[in-house]
Amino acid sequence: MDENTLQSLPPEQQIAFLKEQLLQTQRYTALGELVGTTTHEFNNVLTTIINWARHGLRHRDDATRDKAFDAILAAATRGSRITQTILGMARRRSNAMEPTDLRQLLADTLLLLEREMNKYHIRVEVAMEEVPPVMANPGQIQQVLLNLLTNARQAMPRGGRLVIRLHHDPGSEFVDLQIRDYGTGIPPEILPKIFDPFFTTKTGPDATGKGGTGLGLSACKEIIEAHRGRIRVESAVGKGTCFTVRLPCAATSTSSPSSESTPLGTSRVQSAPAAPTFAQLANGDFALEQLPSSHERPMDNVSSGS
Repeated sequence: MDENTLQSLPPEQQIAFLKEQLLQTQRYTALGELVGTTTHEFNNVLTTIINWARHGLRHRDDATRDKAFDAILAAATRGSRITQTILGMARRRSNAMEPTDLRQLLADTLLLLEREMNKYHIRVEVAMEEVPPVMANPGQIQQVLLNLLTNARQAMPRGGRLVIRLHHDPGSEFVDLQIRDYGTGIPPEILPKIFDPFFTTKTGPDATGKGGTGLGLSACKEIIEAHRGRIRVESAVGKGTCFTVRLPCAATSTSSPSSESTPLGTSRVQSAPAAPTFAQLANGDFALEQLPSSHERPMDNVSSGS
């Protein structure tokens, strides 16, 4: 769309178009950052293959060669997964919603960030229940995952523990994803502002070139609301932060007459039930009383004609 055409549109459509363009730009920025990260990871895969191939050539006995072949096959398979995940992310350009396996999407995203997490001494713990597919745009939700996981890593500059939980209550029409870090936490006076566009407490990108624009969480909020979902954050200074993302199950979304895709930047969203407390979804040191400050982007009951 050229500038003259854009200016001829009503202000609401101009804002929606610009928001969409901004999200597309952020997605390609994230893809570029990941290419840099995964290039190093792919180099490690090639180094493993080369070293085991040399080891197999030096030792002619069957046992050693079988071990070398197994290691080469494992490394090559890993390299293939990395490549396919990056290609899949690059190809996801449509805004269409589809039944999406959130477990697989999360596993693919963690694969892309594995080297980065290891480099910064982040211990990732994943508890993924069997959950139904969600109605989502895979590329957009992967962008949310990348942003939240990177933020969690950045909140623990000296390393730490990152807990990811995927949960579905059989009586609920939503799947809950929690990403919980044990980092610096967010002061209560800042917490209500973190989803505001261009708000950031960072001085600029970190050593990996990520963050500092104040647009990441704002984009996450836009994406989740366009999916008729909800994003919630709870935090305590010195104890950490937990983001809870709720997405509608595919069966629920497809059975509803109003379940067609809503363009990003519009206000047509569907109210979700109240998010479960930490005490309901987790245990031990994940309990709500240890993260007293919370903030949630409310979901407005807005009909399509309003």
